Amino acid sequence: MPDRSAKSEKASQRLKRKISVLLVDDHALVRRGFRLILEDEDDLKVIGETGDAAQAVEMARCLRPSVVLMDYSLPGMNGLVAVGQISKSCPGTAVLMLSMHSEHSHVRQAASMGARGYVVKNAVDLELVSAVRRVASGELVFERQAFESDAQKTASPSPLSARELEVLQFIVNGKSNRQIAMELKLSPNTVAAHRANIMQALRLKKTADLVVYALRSGLANLP
Repeated sequence: MPDRSAKSEKASQRLKRKISVLLVDDHALVRRGFRLILEDEDDLKVIGETGDAAQAVEMARCLRPSVVLMDYSLPGMNGLVAVGQISKSCPGTAVLMLSMHSEHSHVRQAASMGARGYVVKNAVDLELVSAVRRVASGELVFERQAFESDAQKTASPSPLSARELEVLQFIVNGKSNRQIAMELKLSPNTVAAHRANIMQALRLKKTADLVVYALRSGLANLP
């Protein structure tokens, strides 16, 4: 007789490995389409959906999804505002912004509010699936072109040391102080000190601002 408890444990482990996604779009048909695309993949699971930005914030706090797929334009609370609130209250959740607009200003606004990526809605299915997986793993998913004009205008040298630039890259890629310490073979306290020095040198207060700085300065590893 097969061990049912062992089977149940294996099924539970497979479920835990899935990337959980919260869909936020005010068009039910759009949500349905995204759900079909995502749930066709073995490692992705939609755990909730809504067409309301304020409700999305509450659902994110309650469900703690791996990724929130957030429409840029929503009625009531703006999608950007929701991104900012989710980024603050759910640091373990990556927000991937969806929009019909590809203007670089929209991309920069999304990044400044804490979004980890930006995908145009007419992207092919494989691009969307890949973007969800990448932001869930801590990567940034932005088009480099959206920030190139700003980077080209930045002629002054970076005020950061080589080590601080290295730490900054890990921060941008979503790594915690402990993870960075393991990667660089430093103590967590040393990494925390580097993080504080970076914030002070750049006169920034939020991690989202660091991301935008790195993107505009051409310091982030983007495709």
